[in-house]
Amino acid sequence: MLKKTLLGVLVVIILSTCALWLAGGDEVYALYRATSVSTAPADYALQDDSLVIVPAPQPHVNQSYNALKNVYWGDLHVHTVESFDAVLFGTTLTIEDAYRFAQGESLRSAGGELMQLSRPLDFVAITDHAESFGLRTRCDDTNLSLKENLNCWLMETPNVVTFLLLKAVANETAETPASNKAAGVYRNSVRSHPTQVNFPICTLDETDLERCYRDSNSDWSQYKRLADNYNQPGTLTVFSAYEYSPPLPDSGKHHRNVIFNGTGLPEHATSYFDVGNAIALWKVLEDDCSGECDFLTIPHNMNKGWGLFYSENTWDGETYDEEGWLLRQRREPLAEIYQVKGSSECALGVGATDEECGFGQVLEPCQPGQESGCAFTTSFARQGLKIGLQMQADMGFNPFAFGLIGSTDTHNSSPGDVEEWDFVGKVAAASSPATRRITEWPGRKPYESILQFHTSGGLTGVWAEENTRDAIFKGMQHREVYATSGPRITLRFFAGWGFDEDITEQPDAIALAVNGGVPMGGVLTPGTEQTDSPTFFVWAAADLMSAPLQRLQMVKGWIDAEGVTHESVRDISCSDGQKIDASNLRCPDNGASVNIANCEGLGNTGAAQMAVAWKDPDYHSNQNAFYYVRALQNPTCRWSTYDALRLGQTPPSHVPATIRERAWSSPIWVQSAN
Repeated sequence: MLKKTLLGVLVVIILSTCALWLAGGDEVYALYRATSVSTAPADYALQDDSLVIVPAPQPHVNQSYNALKNVYWGDLHVHTVESFDAVLFGTTLTIEDAYRFAQGESLRSAGGELMQLSRPLDFVAITDHAESFGLRTRCDDTNLSLKENLNCWLMETPNVVTFLLLKAVANETAETPASNKAAGVYRNSVRSHPTQVNFPICTLDETDLERCYRDSNSDWSQYKRLADNYNQPGTLTVFSAYEYSPPLPDSGKHHRNVIFNGTGLPEHATSYFDVGNAIALWKVLEDDCSGECDFLTIPHNMNKGWGLFYSENTWDGETYDEEGWLLRQRREPLAEIYQVKGSSECALGVGATDEECGFGQVLEPCQPGQESGCAFTTSFARQGLKIGLQMQADMGFNPFAFGLIGSTDTHNSSPGDVEEWDFVGKVAAASSPATRRITEWPGRKPYESILQFHTSGGLTGVWAEENTRDAIFKGMQHREVYATSGPRITLRFFAGWGFDEDITEQPDAIALAVNGGVPMGGVLTPGTEQTDSPTFFVWAAADLMSAPLQRLQMVKGWIDAEGVTHESVRDISCSDGQKIDASNLRCPDNGASVNIANCEGLGNTGAAQMAVAWKDPDYHSNQNAFYYVRALQNPTCRWSTYDALRLGQTPPSHVPATIRERAWSSPIWVQSAN
């Protein structure tokens, strides 16, 4: 049996290698050299980092307990050398390296570039793929069998070509029935998940399977121990976590990060080797996480989920029932809408009504016949929020009432490294140093381009009384969180009938808003006699290490009496004393610009702080609705422009030289009075 298993694996590897080589041997070799750790020093010698002006890092500032809450900054999506894909990209940095980086220490990327936060983080979760646990645990042992040595070679050979080879070997297949659904509508597919026996280090031998399971548990135990060791209440809050990572065709994602709190955490990290859909995942976690243990899950890259995330189907082809929807409502209060692989807020051409949906858009709308690689109608958070209103009307509860966060999805052990000037890519030596990030590879699918479609990643802001596990986790459960595209913009958002429009002039405005309404993530229920719009109070402050604020926007979604959902977007406050144009509900451009030669801002426009109390002129008390805020900055240089400076080149002409960074609040839901 052993010889047959080994022979089968070797045959697959040889055939796959031959297929890759026949498809273009010269190109494969060129890709190998262009992404190899061994050739990175020569590429790094091409750049001069001193040509980029970088502000001096600042120390961490501990905040005292505040009943009105402080904002705490963190990253809930981070990979280290313990994720096998990170290894194949050349990452050697560890879990402990990642924790030290979060505390403010500098590191070198696999391509040799310096990485350092402008300010330490307040909280972090390392979310390596649970499917990686146990696969390399014993690779340092002596006297390994030939089969085990082969496994370790596959799992520890750093290069993108190896990664592509493994993808070819493990290519996911599915049975997708014929359908007359319109383009961009998810078609249910029946899939089966692999188990550990699909890997060469585990066979059908019962002893080997038990050993692999023990190795996985041993790796997970290390995560929990290190999280406890590095957790420093008040300074750096650390959560035990991992990523559950079922694949989809065409590099699609249906992944979720699992974040734990409390004690008595599960002994096993349930992966998609164990269960084939999210409903089963939540059920197993609820069984295994008992007593003082608690958890939540956070989906990411809905934009690359090919419509599955906000459909009625599971990854393996099942259909949600009421129990499944209730589990989702209870255990998935957040969604990661911004990270290195783009924005999942909304997309132009996919039910969106505003031009800002082009920000971080990775995919074009689906065309007839496309089943992957395009923007689906059920792939974006705003669409999901609107579907949630319909589900509430049908079922009496809303499983898609989620808050919004941002993260990095870094595979460099560098949590929170989101400044445009410090971006070294997310895939180790495959995206570092700079020349590798801005080089376009012919024949690649458009959305696979690092230069065109990778962002520097986002951050999560959590409002909590203090920087502890319990307080931060409670803030996440209550959805009092928000996302940014990187800058640490401060954003508060309230709605209520208990405060007036003059709240912006009051010295105790936050206390008035807390006592007279609900914060972001909350649900506002009117009395039966209430017919006027609530007051929406927004306060924002610019990141002093980034750029001034330019405008505040309100995004609204609602459902009418016929069950049809709608959305609208309008500016509600302009910087520089400008007035909103009544014809298009937008602020005039404030003239802010950037000197591309050195990335310094030009002019003296924008605001350090903005505050507005707004009432919805189109409010109807008989409609359920949600509202969320976007705070937009003046433009700043995109990461590719900083790279062009390092390389002494002109910024690439086919990507924007500047971007307008932003923050997104979690929604507030306003219930019907009926």
